[in-house]
Amino acid sequence: MPRLSEVIAALENLWPAERAESWDAVGTVVGDPDQEVTRVLFAVDPVREIVDEAVKLGADLLVTHHPLYLRGTTTVAASHFKGRVVHTLIKNDIALHVAHTNADTADPGVSDALAGALDLRVVRPLVPDPTDPAGRRGLGRVCELDHPVTVRELAARAAERLPATAQGIRVAGDADAVVRTVAVSGGSGDSLFDQVRAAGVDAFLTADLRHHPASEAVAHSPLALLDAAHWATEWPWCELAAAQLDEISDRHGWDLRVHVSKTVTDPWTAHAASTTTTAGAPN
Repeated sequence: MPRLSEVIAALENLWPAERAESWDAVGTVVGDPDQEVTRVLFAVDPVREIVDEAVKLGADLLVTHHPLYLRGTTTVAASHFKGRVVHTLIKNDIALHVAHTNADTADPGVSDALAGALDLRVVRPLVPDPTDPAGRRGLGRVCELDHPVTVRELAARAAERLPATAQGIRVAGDADAVVRTVAVSGGSGDSLFDQVRAAGVDAFLTADLRHHPASEAVAHSPLALLDAAHWATEWPWCELAAAQLDEISDRHGWDLRVHVSKTVTDPWTAHAASTTTTAGAPN
């Protein structure tokens, strides 16, 4: 069985820490480099439900996309929920490793997995990494469809292919407009509207779109917006990352057992649709 340090070295080769944004907190949070690793769990969020799942599974390593401590901390006391996560991991000899913005821009990365889940053909990064001479790394992806669909049909495809959440898929723009090209970005994407407009795509699928940026985006052009749940747009990366580690394990003869959590950790738990019997705002 490999040691944790060997597995982490393989993961760092996939998602080098130096490619993370300066504000990010990636890498190994908890873990003894000399401990043996036999079972690995991938998930989006390092929250209590996921840690409990890792304990029940008998995992030695938990790999998450989101950091546990993004803005630092002065305590890991178990009286706080993040401290409780740390205590549970250590008591059960489970290491925690985070790949966040370094996985967003990787080749393949988070947006490649999102595009793959929707059967979109990746053409190029939306925001290329200037340090990549091959032009394959970067934030987001510009994609093509095998055949044109309407915005409504693309939204239905996203709702069917992405993990189910209370939010589902919100649409801004003409639902009957024809889509041939799509920009996708896993996670929060409304800081990318300038790049999306420059790409000249018909639609943009991402998460966490806010009122004013979305309103301005559709006012500028006929661009259609598809807003999915943050967690749902990033979960496909877990399957991609698990497959990458499986391949590494086979190549090194490690015989790792690699799992992907299907626990929904999107914070929104219910949705009440608005009534359509009134036109306009109530008086």
